[in-house]
Amino acid sequence: MDRKAWLGSLIVLAVFLAAWQWGPGMLGMPEFILPSLERVVVEFGRMAADDLWMHSGITALEIVVGFALGALLGVVVGVALGLSPSAEAILSPYILALQIAPKVAFAPLFVMWLGYTVYPKILVAILIVFFPIMVNVLSAIRTVDPDMINLVRTLNGRRLQIFRLVEFPSAMPALFSGLRIGSTLAVIGVTVGELVGGNLGLGFLLVSSEGQGNTAAVFVTIIMLTLIGIVAYGAVVWAERRVLHYLPKAQHATV
Repeated sequence: MDRKAWLGSLIVLAVFLAAWQWGPGMLGMPEFILPSLERVVVEFGRMAADDLWMHSGITALEIVVGFALGALLGVVVGVALGLSPSAEAILSPYILALQIAPKVAFAPLFVMWLGYTVYPKILVAILIVFFPIMVNVLSAIRTVDPDMINLVRTLNGRRLQIFRLVEFPSAMPALFSGLRIGSTLAVIGVTVGELVGGNLGLGFLLVSSEGQGNTAAVFVTIIMLTLIGIVAYGAVVWAERRVLHYLPKAQHATV
């Protein structure tokens, strides 16, 4: 992002914060509906001195674990189905049904099975992260240039070598596209799990604040969830630029 873009973003942010600070008062909105920015900052200080960081750390851990396991499962299944059309034909209806089923409906079931622990939240995150990564990897494996595969075969390359030298490297851009999506979906999955059945984490803090009618605390919790999502997305972008540095910039997403 160049200097003009940074400047434009800062101006938009300044206008937004100014509207947030003085807009509710000018519109006559009570604080229990839309608190001012100053009120949210004060509430952030109070919560930070209490248990905000503990809840944030638990949610961040659940997001990282759920994202990592969901991504790993998506890569493994995507590669397996991409290399075996018959396996895809057999399993794709069930995978599609799992994706169509609302993940919120699974959260109470996981809580009933595993209790009020971190595991139900991680499982919901895995379910949400898995599908976009699996689809991206599967599509990339299926669209590998056949001439490259034939070239390795003419050099007496084995099946594992074809996968390692041609198919998997060709799937890397699509994999990272899926990881970008999955990093944000992991935040949603963990939050849903904590909202449904949690006694720790930012989702639990969100429900607790809403029950107390503390709108400022709700905003603080939403901001913390957003910041964790931004960090997760930024980490994927950073890894993508390091791993795919050999590709032209035009093949990278710049967001």
